[in-house]
Amino acid sequence: MAIQLKTIEEVEVLKEAGKRHSAVLRAVSEAVTPGVKTSELDAIAVEKIKEFGDKAAFLDYTPEGISYPYPASLCVSVNDEVVHGIPGDRTLNDGDIVSLDLGLTHKNMIVDAAVTVAVGQASGAVKELISVTKGSLEAGIAACVAGNTVGDVGHAIESYINKRGSQYGIIRILSGHGVGHEVHEDPYVPNYGKVGKGAKLVPGMVIAIEPMVTLGSEEVFQADDEYTYITSDESLSAHFEHTVAITEDGPIVLTQRDWN
Repeated sequence: MAIQLKTIEEVEVLKEAGKRHSAVLRAVSEAVTPGVKTSELDAIAVEKIKEFGDKAAFLDYTPEGISYPYPASLCVSVNDEVVHGIPGDRTLNDGDIVSLDLGLTHKNMIVDAAVTVAVGQASGAVKELISVTKGSLEAGIAACVAGNTVGDVGHAIESYINKRGSQYGIIRILSGHGVGHEVHEDPYVPNYGKVGKGAKLVPGMVIAIEPMVTLGSEEVFQADDEYTYITSDESLSAHFEHTVAITEDGPIVLTQRDWN
């Protein structure tokens, strides 16, 4: 698949999509409390997206290699679940850590972003894991300058995390990606890399950057549901994501949040 550059008009649509996405994700995040079921969080996303008259980009989407469509609007991944957790009857408990990942389609254009929040009282290690993962995303975004490469972005993410200590694992088999017309487009945007390597960033590119960091090993396995990725050593995981447009004047975070 060739990289699909976006027009100025399409980026404007994506900006509006990002504002709506932020509002949906905020409503879901504020509902994260001990005792809530993950299916209830999905229901909040469904209702909020419906209010906007938009669509959930993940619902009924079938990724390559998966045998059935994704059955929910929101991905909810708890504790050692890294990404793509399917909402259900699981109840969140005090001290848990939960990733909320959402794709939203507005006027046929898609944005994708995620946030990780603590449930109730978080330990110091969990707070630090969340902070490091969020910081690594910001480091990756700062590298999204036209003329740089996806290797520069991955290197920025990897370097930021490695400087925070050897206790953190960077998930390598999962990556960021192009987004806009489809949920997943070229190029792949790994969370590690070498300066100057990989696809060049040019104005009109729109990419989803999404570091996934663990308090342990980088090794993961795919659960029987075919979607959920889980840390092999049962270590906790955090995940942050933004959709970013590459422009001549620097990166534009289309899914910007003023609340997290």
